[in-house]
Amino acid sequence: MEEAKDLRSELLNKVDEVDLVRHHFRTMFTAGMGFFTDAYDLFIIGVVIALLTPIWHLTTSEIAILGSSSLIAAALGAYIFGRVADIFGRKAIYGLEVIILTIGAIGSAFSKDITQLIIWRIILGIGIGGDYPISAIIMSEYSNRKDRGKLVSMVFSLQGIGLIAGPMAAILILMLGVPHVLAWRILLGLGAIPAASVIYLRRKIKETPYFSLQAKGDVNETVAAINDLTGAKIKNSESKPNNGNGVKLNTKWYDLFKYPNNLKLLGTAGSWFLLDWAFYGNSISWPLVMKSIMPHATFIQGLAAATIVFVVFAAPFYWVAAFSMDKLGRKFIQILGFAGMAICYLIISLTSFGGFVLIPAMFVLIFGLSYVFVEFGPNTTTFVYPAEVFPTPIRGMGDGISAGTGKFGAFLGTLLFPFLMGAIKVQGTFMVLVVISILGAVLTAFALPEPKEMSLRDVAEENKYAGDEGRVISHKA
Repeated sequence: MEEAKDLRSELLNKVDEVDLVRHHFRTMFTAGMGFFTDAYDLFIIGVVIALLTPIWHLTTSEIAILGSSSLIAAALGAYIFGRVADIFGRKAIYGLEVIILTIGAIGSAFSKDITQLIIWRIILGIGIGGDYPISAIIMSEYSNRKDRGKLVSMVFSLQGIGLIAGPMAAILILMLGVPHVLAWRILLGLGAIPAASVIYLRRKIKETPYFSLQAKGDVNETVAAINDLTGAKIKNSESKPNNGNGVKLNTKWYDLFKYPNNLKLLGTAGSWFLLDWAFYGNSISWPLVMKSIMPHATFIQGLAAATIVFVVFAAPFYWVAAFSMDKLGRKFIQILGFAGMAICYLIISLTSFGGFVLIPAMFVLIFGLSYVFVEFGPNTTTFVYPAEVFPTPIRGMGDGISAGTGKFGAFLGTLLFPFLMGAIKVQGTFMVLVVISILGAVLTAFALPEPKEMSLRDVAEENKYAGDEGRVISHKA
């Protein structure tokens, strides 16, 4: 048993202590392009809804369902792909999610009516949901200890570019005079291109060293992955287990619901749920928000305002968060972000009471500042946390439940946002977001650890599961 523990430490230390290498950045790009696509596909629907409403005469209920359908499907996709990744491995299914995503985007573009479009958006959402746990975990399990937060955050940071690409593509297409009846189809179809571009790269990725060793006990596969990562060649004498002792962790699926994993799951899933409720609700419904603040603005002017917010306040702060993650820590950034969101939403709400409304420029500024705290805050950290804090054999399920619960929060926020805006106006809607943000900060402080610069083994407390029941597939000379 001690020899197996020594072997485990010896091999995984090579992953944890390696310097940043080309493999890290290749993996980051391969995973990150999915999130560029995810962001584009999820947020472009707000523009499409604005274009389609007068064409198909959409009702409030149809608008709410169309805007949120891909999000509830994303929750389902995250649950399924997360669990399957623990059963069959990360490599076995990586790439399938972007194939589904590509098919969903193409189908959406050719929809003939609202029913077809909702169905294709559901298919698209399943692919998006599957991308969240798999990409985060693959990057996490290939990362070194000191740069893991940065590398996983950089995968997610490509979402910021996708946020910008959507409204910019819409502005360009509309300024070129493309009829609205065709423009919405082009905008939806464009989402298939970046997804399809990484299918091959994802299928070529080797199984991660952590999963190969900790979940499968396959030393051969682990050594091959480490050699691919580091560019070095581990000698047989360095990797061959003595006396055939087991190195696979003795972990069952239900261990996720035992302490301390259940507390961590409450923290990761709960904070992601609260963040996505606030973030997706107002982001996807941005045209609706701007219509209430700038009732006389043209559609392109509203898109331009959204683009300015994303370019100035959102996209840069994904990267600020990424490069601060391993210095300031996940917990500090997440609490700070939730607190900043609460303050910004409170200002918007309080200044909207009594018939007084912020002038458009001031509203855009305050709303933009809320995006600073979203991106340099829980939108990034909620993606990183669940890829770190659970033991390897159940990490996929933990991340899948967290991401899926987050997307369920996004579904509720997006579904309810149009109704809240109609019933309690800007001031009431944003007061709801204040409460949600405060709850997120409290939950983070109570339930989540600080994984900064710790190995995945230590963060997940994997030594508790390092029994001698695992079977080793011994390394061959």
